[in-house]
Amino acid sequence: MMRKWTITGAGLLWIAIAVGAGAGKLWAAPQAAAAAPAQAKPTYTLAEYNAYKDADAEANPQQKIAKLDAFVKQYPNSTLMPYIYRDYYLTDYALKNFMGTIEYADKMIALGDKVDTQGQLEAYVARAQAYYVGQGMKEMQTPDVQTKARDAAVAGLKTLDAWKKPDQMPEDGYNQQVKGFKVLLNSIAAMTSTSLKDYPGAATFYKTVLTIDSTDAVSHFRLGVVDLQMTPPAANDGFWELARSIGLKAPNAAQVQTYLKNQLIRYQQPSCDKLVDDQVAELVTLATSSADKPATLNIPSAADLQKARDDTANFLPALKGGGDAGKVMWLASCGLEYPDVGVRLMDAPAVDGDNVTLKVFRGATPEEIEAATEANMEVKIVGQPEAKKLEKDAVVRFTGTLTGYTQTPFLLTWDKAKINPEDLPEDKPTPGKKGPAKKAPAKKAAGD
Repeated sequence: MMRKWTITGAGLLWIAIAVGAGAGKLWAAPQAAAAAPAQAKPTYTLAEYNAYKDADAEANPQQKIAKLDAFVKQYPNSTLMPYIYRDYYLTDYALKNFMGTIEYADKMIALGDKVDTQGQLEAYVARAQAYYVGQGMKEMQTPDVQTKARDAAVAGLKTLDAWKKPDQMPEDGYNQQVKGFKVLLNSIAAMTSTSLKDYPGAATFYKTVLTIDSTDAVSHFRLGVVDLQMTPPAANDGFWELARSIGLKAPNAAQVQTYLKNQLIRYQQPSCDKLVDDQVAELVTLATSSADKPATLNIPSAADLQKARDDTANFLPALKGGGDAGKVMWLASCGLEYPDVGVRLMDAPAVDGDNVTLKVFRGATPEEIEAATEANMEVKIVGQPEAKKLEKDAVVRFTGTLTGYTQTPFLLTWDKAKINPEDLPEDKPTPGKKGPAKKAPAKKAAGD
């Protein structure tokens, strides 16, 4: 039976990678750790061993690849192949040949129990990092490559669970290695799941990353994106994660905030941009001050807003009552044009040139309108100067756009309004002024 080769503790890949920021550097501990150990009865010849040592010691990456190729051609079934594959994927990584790194890491992994747990783990980690750094390459962006990257990351996590601390490795160093490898492998599994449109799976992997480092702003952003791509979207979670990313000062936080706003507009389809800005500001403030999403957070959808618009009987009561119902009704109503709103003028019109502002009252019943003593609406009439002739207590209808709301004191503001022409007072002739003189009928010509 072929001997299982062991990659010693010093030979494990040490990863210097900021997974969230996307910067990665792969390097290995001293090469002596990867050399074939001495054996009483070697399973390789001296010439074979010397050929391996010559390739392993080569400093020039291109020449090293050539020597490794020559070794494989001459000794295709060598028991030193684990060390050859390791040299291949380390050298390919240095040459930025990330597909080559993946190829030879896979060959190392395929040796199965011929390589110990640590050697297997090192190959999984190298593979994951090569995929991470090279993910923008066209050849990396196929479902087959992405599926294999996800499967390898999951297998790497299982191998990591089986990896025991090497005797010569300090406890804190081992713990840091485990933490770093978990972040890397879960991140690869999450990213590839996203590309494969397995959004629930991606969310699970990102949540695992965040249990390791809850301040990872980029993972919060990516989790938010995944949440919003689900069907139906996990909206409260998704918008919170995006806001949390901004609160943690993610790279390109301004672009993340723009993305958050655009996704909120897409989700709600509101008519008032200012209210979207207000929601974004409130979310970011909450997410900056707390790591935990408020249990009461509820971001209404376009369907929720349409339901509020259809509930016309509850329009004024909801706005007056405030709270969550008032917020939803205002978000649903702001920016909309309402036709023929019946009101009573509570004061004489305020006139500024051709612009007229009316203080009016709107109630649920004619009796409420009649009994009112204070205005609850301000209506700005534009391009209809004849509205200045309206008198206090007149009952009129207007069509206008709802633009402002305060709950206490309750007041709705309308803009670009027009009074129904039927409700405007008729022009009265000025006393003492005669109308135009009537012309005498033309005389008929003789013979007519």
